[in-house]
Amino acid sequence: MEQMLVNSKKLKNRWLIALSGVMLHLSIGSAYAWSIYTNPIQQSSNWSEGQISFAFSLAIFCLGFSAAFMGHLTDKYGPRMTGTISAIFFGTGIALTGFAISITSLPLLYLSYGLIGGIGLGTGYVTPVSTMMAWFPDRPGLATGMAIMGFGFATLITTPIAEALMSTVGLINTFYVLGASYFIIMFLSAQYLEKPPVGWVPEGFKEDKTKKEDKTKTSGPAYTANEAVKTKRFWMLWTMLFINITCGIAIISAAAPLAQKSTGMTAGLAATMVAIMGIFNGGGRFVWATVSDYIGRPNVFTAYFVIDVVALITLYFTSSPIAFIILICIIMTCYGGGFSAVPAYVSDIFGNKSVASIHGYILTAWAMAGMAGPLLLSWITDISGSYATAMLVFAAMSAVALVLSLVIRRDIAKHAVK
Repeated sequence: MEQMLVNSKKLKNRWLIALSGVMLHLSIGSAYAWSIYTNPIQQSSNWSEGQISFAFSLAIFCLGFSAAFMGHLTDKYGPRMTGTISAIFFGTGIALTGFAISITSLPLLYLSYGLIGGIGLGTGYVTPVSTMMAWFPDRPGLATGMAIMGFGFATLITTPIAEALMSTVGLINTFYVLGASYFIIMFLSAQYLEKPPVGWVPEGFKEDKTKKEDKTKTSGPAYTANEAVKTKRFWMLWTMLFINITCGIAIISAAAPLAQKSTGMTAGLAATMVAIMGIFNGGGRFVWATVSDYIGRPNVFTAYFVIDVVALITLYFTSSPIAFIILICIIMTCYGGGFSAVPAYVSDIFGNKSVASIHGYILTAWAMAGMAGPLLLSWITDISGSYATAMLVFAAMSAVALVLSLVIRRDIAKHAVK
């Protein structure tokens, strides 16, 4: 039976809090479906594919850096405020994207989708994470997995809806409808979000905590965000996430041509693979985060990079389409898992004082990797004439991250609570 607040107000249902966080992430996660608009936008304008795709890269860049700032606001003013800000920015950005296309203004496209929408993305991304962790102290990995899973699965929901809208109301009106819909869903979800009362724990938490303490409790004194960025372990964790995202987002950006040129896969099978990748990207966020509650965040991060090194090297030698798909999907689980496990890792090693703020700073790795990954893949491919060579480079980068995942344990141990 849920506890009651001291002032006799009924405590909110933590599962409805979780649902609100998932709905927020399902909305902003629609950004991953940007590629489905590329051809229709090209047909409605004189813009190149590169010019259109840059709007997405700019949105991811703004996501990372706005998350760093908005994380402070979430810690200070609560998730309802930042969730509302996210609804306004993201809904407006999507609607203005339709207007930018209608008047064929590329600068307005970058302003609306890239800057305004990107700020909405970053604000919405950090809003529910620390809140859900506070409501699920018994399962912090599960909490972040539920929220961030929504971001990964969003394309599976957005794609058919957006395609149906484009075929019925047209491209421009699709953005108007989606912008209004996202605003309503996100605004209503944000109103239910709030942190639990100070000192609240769910029934049975002490027993669960005792069972897992040796595997997941690694933090020392609670850090502020500004204190955290001065530590070596912050930058080791930042670098690990940067490498994980760089390799993953590069593969996502060129998955279909990579598969076709490496294995002779048909265009139809390559398109099917891209859809399947979304399932493993989203599922990996939930599964790995949940597993981290039992084996600890340091162990799952080490597992990510062991798997990535082996899978990427194997990809280099793979000519079988089926084997290729299996390997790519395995890599996608690690890519998605990195996003969902990192907030709980932040809590483990820096305490719960400023999780949203520190998580926001960590997400600047996403901003940098979102730009670096596709550019690095293109550069390596241009020089070598083959996508396959990039797999070896990414394997080497993952090996560096693997070493860091082992080195960070020593720094954690020095500050561990005994």
